[in-house]
Amino acid sequence: MAVLIDGTALAARMTRETAARAAQLSLQHGIVPGLAVILVGDDPASRIYVERKLQRAGEAGIRSIEHRLPAHTDQETLLALIAACNADDAIHGILVQLPLPAQIDPARVLDAICPGKDVDGFHPVNVGRLSTGTGGLVPCTPLGCMRLLETVIEDFRGLKAVVIGKSNIVGKPVALLLLDRECTVTITHILTRGLPEIARTADILVAAAGSPGLVRPDWIKPGAVVIDVGINRVRGIDGKARIVGDVASEGMDHAAAITPVPGGVGPMTIACLLSNTVRAAERRGA
Repeated sequence: MAVLIDGTALAARMTRETAARAAQLSLQHGIVPGLAVILVGDDPASRIYVERKLQRAGEAGIRSIEHRLPAHTDQETLLALIAACNADDAIHGILVQLPLPAQIDPARVLDAICPGKDVDGFHPVNVGRLSTGTGGLVPCTPLGCMRLLETVIEDFRGLKAVVIGKSNIVGKPVALLLLDRECTVTITHILTRGLPEIARTADILVAAAGSPGLVRPDWIKPGAVVIDVGINRVRGIDGKARIVGDVASEGMDHAAAITPVPGGVGPMTIACLLSNTVRAAERRGA
């Protein structure tokens, strides 16, 4: 029977640890970690994500500053707000909620955030530091994946890891993190041939394709550890919407461990965002 890796419990523990670090930072240096969250438009999913992040920030002892801009906001206005946040010493982390309206270039926006305040880990400087193993802030979802893996794997060296999906947000950075732990890593994507056969070689399988139920039970090698990053909203035969992952939910008993959806990677993404924010503040106080 596969072990369910409880991301909700691990995220709660991480948040408590982050809160203790924030309290210590305030006590020793008089610094209260500050997180600026910028939401452009009124996308319902984005609004829910932002509300959750703000709530968790309070639990972690982080002062949050919310900026809500209308959907018609132009790029220069957003860039000016980011510049102001960059210059504000009371703000240690800046998060711009994606996706952005069509008139705004997300690459320009991410490039504008000071790398030291880029708690999402998307700035090219942080991406470069990750690829060279020279520090920097690590993207939250890949970092959360690694923390989950560490609960069931003691030694990563020599393990075969397969990552399904090559996005800049998850696929590529999680592959780099696995490579840094001395795994042998294969990245696959929509044009990969023989994907099921490749998946069956994996000791660690990270599914981040955004395709509900893509990974079938017969793709999983007995004893493999499966991290399901997918968060897909689908409607059942009863017409009700539900959240499912990229991995089929049934028939995975032969895996050693697997993350549930929901309750796996999702909570860890926010927990790692909060940890990154306090880390950025700690660097400022060092």
